Amino acid sequence: MAMLSGIYGLLSASLFVTMDAVDVAFTEASIGAGISTLLMLTTIAMTGRTEHSVRHKPLLALAVVFVTGALLIYATLDMPYFGDVMAPANLHVMPRYIQDSMAEIGVDNIVTSVLASYRAFDTFGEVVVIFTAGIGVLALLSFARRPEDDAEISSDNISMHEQNLIVRIVSKILIPFILLFALYVQFHGDFGPGGGFQAGVIFAAAIILYAMLFGMSVARRAINQTFVQLFAAVGVLLYGMVGVVSMLNGGNFLDYNVLSEDPVAGQHLGILIIELGVGIAVATVVIIIFFNFADRIDILKHKVNKKL
Repeated sequence: MAMLSGIYGLLSASLFVTMDAVDVAFTEASIGAGISTLLMLTTIAMTGRTEHSVRHKPLLALAVVFVTGALLIYATLDMPYFGDVMAPANLHVMPRYIQDSMAEIGVDNIVTSVLASYRAFDTFGEVVVIFTAGIGVLALLSFARRPEDDAEISSDNISMHEQNLIVRIVSKILIPFILLFALYVQFHGDFGPGGGFQAGVIFAAAIILYAMLFGMSVARRAINQTFVQLFAAVGVLLYGMVGVVSMLNGGNFLDYNVLSEDPVAGQHLGILIIELGVGIAVATVVIIIFFNFADRIDILKHKVNKKL
C-alpha cells in the first residue's frame, strides 16, 4: 500500500507538470512520493502484527465521522463542475490574477503572487497548521533518550551503514547540491516555479537522506534537534511579524504595499520575507516529524533485538 501510494504521488507530480503546475509538482514529488511514503513505511514498522482487542465500542466516534463526511459531501453540491468555464473562479478571480497581478505585485510567477500576496492570510493559516502538526508529533512521540541507548543503537547500526560505502560517497557529493537547489527554489520563486513550501521539503529531503545513509546517531550529532524545534517557531513568527509591521506602518495585516515607498518594491520585500518564513517552518517541521518517527523505530528495534 505504501509503495502504491508513492507511485501514485510520482504519477500525480508528472500530471501536474503536464498541466504547467510545476510548483505543485515539486511539492507532490517531495512529499507525496517521497517523505509521505517513508513515514508510512515507518508507521507500518512501528505497528505490531496483532491488534489489541477493544472492549468498548466507539459508537460516538463513528457517528462523528459519518456526520462530518455527510456535511462535506453536502457542501460539494454547491460547487461548480470541474472545468466549468462559467464558474465564478473562471469569470472573475482568474482573469484578475492573470491581467492585474504583474502591475499590482510585480512578480513573474502568478502562483507566488496568489499564495504569498493575494491569499497571504490563508497561506499564513497553512503554515500555522504545519507548525501545529510538528508540535503534535513532538507531544505524541518525543521521549527522553538515555546516552547508553544511543551508544547501543549506534553499535547495532554501524555495520549496516558501512556496507553502503558507494551510496554514502555519492550522497556526500549530491547532498550539497540538493541543499543548493533548495536555496535556488526558495529565492527564485518570484521568477519561476518554486517558493517556501517547495524549498522547505527539498531541504528536508536532503537532511532525511543524510540521516538514512549515515545513521540517526550521526545525524543527531550533526543536526541539533533543539535548534530545529526553535527554528520551526521562528519561521511562523517571521511570517506573522511581516503582518504586524504592515499594521504598524498604517496598512492592513500582511499588506506589503506599506513596507516601502514603492508599493511594488514593498510587495517584493514582503513576499521574500514570508516565503523565507514558510521555507524555514516547512523544512524544520518535516525534519522534526521524521526524526521523532525514526527515533521511536530505533528504540523499538533495539528492544526487540535485546529480547531475541
